[in-house]
Parts: sequence; C-alpha cells; structure tokens
Amino acid sequence: MVAAAEVQWSQLQRDAKSVAKLVDDAGQVRVRRRDGVPLLLSREDRATAADAGAITAARALRNALVHLPGDAAAEVLREEFPWVDVLPPADLAVFVTDFVRAVQASAELGSWTLLAQTITEWQGTAVIHADPELRASLVDPVPEGDDFGSVPSPAGR
Repeated sequence: MVAAAEVQWSQLQRDAKSVAKLVDDAGQVRVRRRDGVPLLLSREDRATAADAGAITAARALRNALVHLPGDAAAEVLREEFPWVDVLPPADLAVFVTDFVRAVQASAELGSWTLLAQTITEWQGTAVIHADPELRASLVDPVPEGDDFGSVPSPAGR
C-alpha cells in the first residue's frame, strides 16, 4: 500500500470517480478543506480489516503485559514512556494497570481517544512528581489562615 494521496475538496466535488480510484490504488486519500480539518477516505473493507487487526493486537498486548513476570510490564512501558521513571512505585503499578485496560477498551470501542487520554493524564502526573515544589503545593495542606474564601457556584454565572 502506498502512502495516502492528497486531493483538494474541490477535486472531490468535480471528479469523485477519480478520487475513488485513488482510494482503491493508494488505500487512503486525504481530502484537504479550507474550512476544516482534512478528511481521510478509505475503503470499508480495509478499515474493517484494520479494526479487526487493532483489536487482535490490543488483546495480544494486554495478555502479554498481564502475564509478564514481576515488574517486566513496567520495564516494557518504560522504554516507550521514559517519564514513568519519576512516578512512585505504587503509581507506576497503577499506570501499568490503567494502560492495559485502556488499550483493551480502546480496541473494543474502535476509538483510541481513551488510551490517548490515559497517557496524557499519567504524563501530567509524572510532571507533578518531577517538580518537588509543584508536588508540595498540591499535596501539602493549605496553612491555616490561607483560606481563599468561598468558591462561587458555576451555575450562578
């Protein structure tokens, strides 16, 4: 399969058959639009096969990570996400569990946004652990007398 071809929205409107042929030949065609995010056209049979492959790969990855001995799963993820080194051991274990569950759920849903969100949130947690002052400001109790007052209800805006 060749890299995705690119066409303008106007070409799709003028000559849809030639764009369809490009999809057949290239596998995917990126349709550029002036007023929005580009569209990606692909054949349904290829997309269905890709979805089935992603689900199978996610299940295999989940099973491999679950059955690795000891901290081996964390070591595997550490190679891809070096920022996990700043997580405390208990948080690292939770990250591994969350990652495995997010991979499986994303594959089953056919949407990888859950996995992306999980990684983003844990990366944010790592940023907090990497900065001792920031971590202290978020973990330590607010000293008495430093009360910032009442918080207005968001419904009252």
